[in-house]
Amino acid sequence: MPRRRLLRIPTAVVGSLALAAVTLTGTAGAATDTRAATGVTAAATIPSHLSGTLADGATWIADVPANWNGTLLLYSHGYGPLVAQNAPSDEARTALLAAGYALAGSSFDPQGSWWALESAARDQFATLDAFSSAVRRPSRTLSVGLSMGGLVNAQIARDGAGRVDGALGLCSLVAGGVDLDDYQYDAEYTIASLLLPGQDVKLTGFADEADAGATAQRLTDAVIAAQATPQGRARIALAAAYLNQTDWAPGQSQPAPHDYEGQEAQQYAWLAQGVLGFIEHGRWSIERSAGGNTSWNAGLDYAALLRDSKHAAQVRALYRKAGLDLRADLDTLTRGATLQADPEARRRLEASSTAGQGLAVPLLNLHTIADELVPVEQEAKFAERIRAAGDERLLRQAYVARQGHCNFTTAEIVAGVRAIDKRVTTGHWGDVAEPAALQRSALSLNLGGAAFVRYRPDRLVVGRQSSPHGPKTPPGPAGPR
Repeated sequence: MPRRRLLRIPTAVVGSLALAAVTLTGTAGAATDTRAATGVTAAATIPSHLSGTLADGATWIADVPANWNGTLLLYSHGYGPLVAQNAPSDEARTALLAAGYALAGSSFDPQGSWWALESAARDQFATLDAFSSAVRRPSRTLSVGLSMGGLVNAQIARDGAGRVDGALGLCSLVAGGVDLDDYQYDAEYTIASLLLPGQDVKLTGFADEADAGATAQRLTDAVIAAQATPQGRARIALAAAYLNQTDWAPGQSQPAPHDYEGQEAQQYAWLAQGVLGFIEHGRWSIERSAGGNTSWNAGLDYAALLRDSKHAAQVRALYRKAGLDLRADLDTLTRGATLQADPEARRRLEASSTAGQGLAVPLLNLHTIADELVPVEQEAKFAERIRAAGDERLLRQAYVARQGHCNFTTAEIVAGVRAIDKRVTTGHWGDVAEPAALQRSALSLNLGGAAFVRYRPDRLVVGRQSSPHGPKTPPGPAGPR
């Protein structure tokens, strides 16, 4: 996709989405005036809290501190209930308001799927317009996004020239929905094929939330049963490799590089504790949004796919110890790989849920190095696409040595905001995104600990041809599940 064809949402279109239904809470008894042009009633003094409704039914909220510094943080929330949020946590909200930032964010379209990429960026731009009408246009707007909202954030950083000035991503799903569905499918398919052989396990096309939950339970039960034998543990490790699953679990020490059994035990801990339930619910939501199955594996070589994984040596070692023939299992997976995507559903997901085609403003992404839901390797895929688009000068990525999805301290979040704010102010990165500088900044806040480290993520194991413009959709009609 040439840069000139990137999506640019016209200001007039976005502005038309802001409705008159706005509630303002400010100084008690403050005088109000009615703005006839917008239908918005605003307090004469800057209100402390605002809420409203957009044209598609999405709600938005905002908080403005008395000492507002003129900068608005436009927050995109993660996967989950479509409720308006304007900060990653209550603690972060308190700290950011105390630092003088105003906060705003929307629910995204409540009539849609939790995978709200069809409406999210549009609703965030509309929220910015609603805030500007109700209060005033911010002197600076920084976009912030968490998890799925980090994908929205990357799209805003791509499309928001003239509307936002910089962006901060937190544990961002920046590889996009297409890659996510593909590598998660490979892991599900491996569990079903090798741990539930001969059984009919529904992996796509869920009728409803309960249908997705039933599959998640079957896969989780199979993993729990398999952990009891060396053969089962080897096959769990193979599925985990395809899932890009971290081998550092909560409450445990990080396993040594060649402690392959310890690595598998911690991968198992993640899988047994609900990761598969989250994956299957997410697949149901994505398919609702896209209108069909978006994953394919027809003709995929699972031996070649394993060679791409940083966990390949672990898998080979555990297969040898279990006395299993790895080549036979890989051949079984390759022979059984017949799933075709619904072409229109995949094209729709590519259009709504891909990022990395370019950046219009500086973007700083923070990621924990052991993220069980959005693997840190997604950052490597995103950086590759940004380099191909020629915008690497606008991107910086920083890492926190901790387990868990979005498991940041308040100090780390505020340090990230301060870093992107300084990048916008000065016009250059300098050392603000370096781990040592971020660590010093975070610790100076007295808001908790920090664990910024120098880190380079491995490549994301996906196995499908991809480009800066999104993964290639294979030819052919939709096939069996």
